[in-house]
Amino acid sequence: MQDIRANLERVRARIARAAERAGRRADDVLLIGVSKTVDVTRIREALAAGLGALGENRVQEARGKIVELGRPVPWHLVGHLQTNKVKEAVELFDVIHSLDRVELARECDRRARARGRAVDALVEVNVAGEASKGGIAPAGLAALLDALAPLAHLRVRGLMAIPPEARDPEDTRPWFRALGKLGAQYGLTALSMGMSGDFEVAIEEGATMVRIGTAIFGPRPARPTREQEER
Repeated sequence: MQDIRANLERVRARIARAAERAGRRADDVLLIGVSKTVDVTRIREALAAGLGALGENRVQEARGKIVELGRPVPWHLVGHLQTNKVKEAVELFDVIHSLDRVELARECDRRARARGRAVDALVEVNVAGEASKGGIAPAGLAALLDALAPLAHLRVRGLMAIPPEARDPEDTRPWFRALGKLGAQYGLTALSMGMSGDFEVAIEEGATMVRIGTAIFGPRPARPTREQEER
C-alpha cells in the first residue's frame, strides 16, 4: 500500500530543492496530482495531505470523480481533448492544458460563452515534432496565438509540453528550455512541463506547473487487454 502522504511530502521536498537550485521559490510551482486510474479513496488521501490541484487525462474518467469528490481544488485537463468533448470539458475543468488547434479553441470559446464564463487554457506545443503526440509545431505557434487572440471567452495563460521519453531526466532539459524560450518570446508566463520522471529538471528550466502521478499515487495498474475488457 502506498503511503500517499509520505509520497507527497517527498515530492514537495524535491520541488523545493529544484526551485532553490534555480533561484526560485517552491510556491511559484503548482503541483498537479495526476489522478488517472487512481481510485477516489486514494485521491481523498492526497487531498487530506494538502494536494492543491488535480489533473485528469480523460473527460469520461474525470466526470465520475468530480461528481463524487466535488471541487475542493481546481481540476486540470492534462490529456488530449477531442472537439466533441469540449462542452463537458468546459463544464468540468478549471484549466485545459491541451489546446493545439484553432477549431478546438473556437469550440472552447463558444461553449464557455454559452456558460457565461471564460475558460483558462494552455497551448500544447509538440517541441520535438513527434508524430505520436498532439500539440502545435513551434513554427506554427505565432499563427495559432494570433488566431486565438480575438476569442473573448478563451484565456491563453501559457504553454504545455510533453517531451520525448528519456531514461536520463537530463535528456529532457533541451526540450524544457525550448518551451521556456517560446513562452518568453510570446509573453506567456505559465509553463506546464515536467512529470514524475523529470519534474526537477523542468523546474530548473522554469516550469510553473508540474504534472505528477506515480510519484504521488504509486504505480498505475496494468492496462487491461482487449480480451479482459470484453469479459
